[in-house]
Amino acid sequence: MNHEEIKCVVQEKFLSSERVTAFLCDAKVLHPEWVKKDRLLAIVEYGDEKAVFCLFTSCYPPKSFTDLSIEIVLPIDNSFKCEIDNKPSDPEAILYLNLQSRNNKFKFEIQMTPRVDNFVDDLFRGIEAVNKVHIQPEFVWLKKYNGKNEDDILAHSLVVPRSGVTQPQAPVAIRESLIKRKMCDKEFDYTFTKKFTIFCGTWNVNDKSPVMPLKDWLCVDKEPPDIYAVGFQELDLSKETFLFDQTLREDEWYHAVVTYVDKRAKYVKVEKVRLVGMLLIVLIKEKHYSHVRNVICDTVGTGIMGKMGNKGGVSIRFDLHNTSICFVNSHLAAHVEEYERRNQDFRDICNRTRFAQLNQQPKAIKDHDHIYWLGDLNYRITELDPQSVKKFVSENNFAPVLEWDQLKQQHKNSNVFAGYLEGIINFKPTYKYDPGTDNWDSSEKNRAPAWCDRIFWKGENITQLAYRSHPTLNISDHKPVSAIFTSEIKIIDEEKYRKVYEEVIKQLDKLENELIPQVKVDVTEIDFGTVRYLELQVRTIIIKNTGKLPVEFEFIKKLDEANFCKEWLIVEPYKKCICADESCEIQLKVLINKTSACKMNAGTDKLYDILVLHLYGGKDIFITVNGTYQRSCFGCSIEVLVNLNIPIREVPVGKLIELESKRDQCVSNQSTYSIPKEIWFLVDHIYLHGLKEPNLFEQPGLHSEVLQIRDWLDSGSIDPIPGSIHSVAEALLLLLESTADPIIPYNLQSVCLRASANYLQCKQIIMELPEFRKNVFLYLCEFLQEALQHSAENGLDSKTLSTLFGAIFLRDNPNLMQEPQSRINKQVIDKKKAQFVYHFLINDHSDLIFSR
Repeated sequence: MNHEEIKCVVQEKFLSSERVTAFLCDAKVLHPEWVKKDRLLAIVEYGDEKAVFCLFTSCYPPKSFTDLSIEIVLPIDNSFKCEIDNKPSDPEAILYLNLQSRNNKFKFEIQMTPRVDNFVDDLFRGIEAVNKVHIQPEFVWLKKYNGKNEDDILAHSLVVPRSGVTQPQAPVAIRESLIKRKMCDKEFDYTFTKKFTIFCGTWNVNDKSPVMPLKDWLCVDKEPPDIYAVGFQELDLSKETFLFDQTLREDEWYHAVVTYVDKRAKYVKVEKVRLVGMLLIVLIKEKHYSHVRNVICDTVGTGIMGKMGNKGGVSIRFDLHNTSICFVNSHLAAHVEEYERRNQDFRDICNRTRFAQLNQQPKAIKDHDHIYWLGDLNYRITELDPQSVKKFVSENNFAPVLEWDQLKQQHKNSNVFAGYLEGIINFKPTYKYDPGTDNWDSSEKNRAPAWCDRIFWKGENITQLAYRSHPTLNISDHKPVSAIFTSEIKIIDEEKYRKVYEEVIKQLDKLENELIPQVKVDVTEIDFGTVRYLELQVRTIIIKNTGKLPVEFEFIKKLDEANFCKEWLIVEPYKKCICADESCEIQLKVLINKTSACKMNAGTDKLYDILVLHLYGGKDIFITVNGTYQRSCFGCSIEVLVNLNIPIREVPVGKLIELESKRDQCVSNQSTYSIPKEIWFLVDHIYLHGLKEPNLFEQPGLHSEVLQIRDWLDSGSIDPIPGSIHSVAEALLLLLESTADPIIPYNLQSVCLRASANYLQCKQIIMELPEFRKNVFLYLCEFLQEALQHSAENGLDSKTLSTLFGAIFLRDNPNLMQEPQSRINKQVIDKKKAQFVYHFLINDHSDLIFSR
């Protein structure tokens, strides 16, 4: 779009009697509370009156006036001032524009272009005109953009500043959100629907490159679809990809998809996103691309410790016309008996996927009109032996087998995919085959065939036209699956939108002149009771709008605080607009994790916070949150743990805080243990019972079992350690990661990274560690060496272990403000951490082992 076309879009934001006389595309607001992102500046003329508008656009260039939100309005009256800093002769330089109106000051950073002179000239013409008249303009026409009287066209808050509470965003933006809510309520009055066809495909490619055509999968329908969403799993099973998220396969498979989509239409990429072996590609017909907005992707790893990306989900969301769409590609936990773990993976992906949008609350998967979920979901067939399954399948008699399908059972009980739909399965199981054939798995495991690869959907006005597998593509042990949908997409009728928009403006004007916000909060003191490490607690409060005016609320931060709540507290939603007589349920969630547990144990933080619930145009409501934290060995320092000869639950809180505050002084030769007993218990259990366990330190444990192990350690139970080997291994990793300082202190991390290529230097660093840190490091390395002796059974290798434990022994300091790292820089640092630990897994360091 050229300058004049953008100007036409901006003009549509205003009434025909309000003329845009000049505008700039690339102004930035210089203010600590504002995101430094390009805005549009426009001078708007109404009769003899002029005002400067600052507009935010959700996409650039704006395709419609609905993409624009008014953030600032500055009337050009006798109080208006314009000052220019550093007006340069260099056309590529930066100009700073200082604008002031009615005690509201804003500074804009503007790229110098020839149009800047025209804009500034128009500003000064407006100032000149105002100074010539004796009667000041009233600017009544600006009231509809603000909702306040003309003396408050823009205040940085709607109320008088209060001591101790920071001021929220400008009220013009608040009014915009109210308008959006009202427009959403009247959506059917200005939209119509059009059917789009959507192709969803999923394939676990089992570490293979695209060596065969994909036409029989991607191009088998009578008409080319409007949208392709194609997901892959196990793109690359190499250790390099698993550990450092590096692979060339992403480009290979992306180009294969682009090559074999239907050639009767031209497609462009909406987005692609990858996490380790999971890849999601979304393409759309070129003719529709101009109507795509707000494209955002996210990734969630659900591997061991909830972050390794060998399992998890990748997601892409966008708005098409007036419908929000989300695609999710997931690879859930493997193994027949692990259906509970698969359920947990699904919940983790739902809870942790967040699409961050500028000036808006992050969206979750559930916050979309249409959702399509595809992937290797890994649910299996239980209660039927492989031979019976194969017999039924050979007869195309799928019903008796599907009766024992884990996903069907879990879905029916609403344990997973609640609210989602799946089509009727009329195709053979897609797993497991001998690669390169159509023969069932002939290995010793003799797995029962299963429908691991599935496609679900959620949303109104979606119809599935086909659900099928594509058995001719046989390079993997899975067969690809696809589904075709028709989806009714809401499209805006611009003329009707304009009329509804103007009606909404008039309604708000009338309400705002008569009423002030009124709400009732059902409870303002929230007691969470006893809170334990890694155990989520949830409480709910209800805010009811008791007035007749829509109310916009937001939890705002207190003075000199970076966030509106403490790090262990989550508030959802933290801002919202509530219509008259409606209620909003707010969830307050408390979770003490590795970061906050250290502070709780040391007494530098406690379960207490005051939330400020701000009503725009109204008062503030204060909500108190409190609870009692049950101290745990998770979050303790190594120095304190080696001095505790009783379970931590028997240690008085005051005594624990005292020990943590003096931890650098409390270690002596008379200390109780050479290493913390909690670490010894976990390592010894794995040593005795789990060294031959397949996928040791790779397969996650169950969260419920990890919590049981926490209680076992904290209480000093004499019963056997609960839970599986995988849960004990994950508990060990969590314990090591939760210590107040890492095994190798933060101040030595850079030294270790520089020395990582030289074993002798690494050895010297370990020798100079404090005695008990050295003991723990060497004890764990000896244990890992022993585990590697059983690699034939447990599948471990030194590269995997060194990467996993390198990130724990040399973890980053969360209290340091660090520049965002590029993916390549992070990979370099992670490799150096792994290299440091690798030396101690392959070399004999018995000369360093402690004697006690």
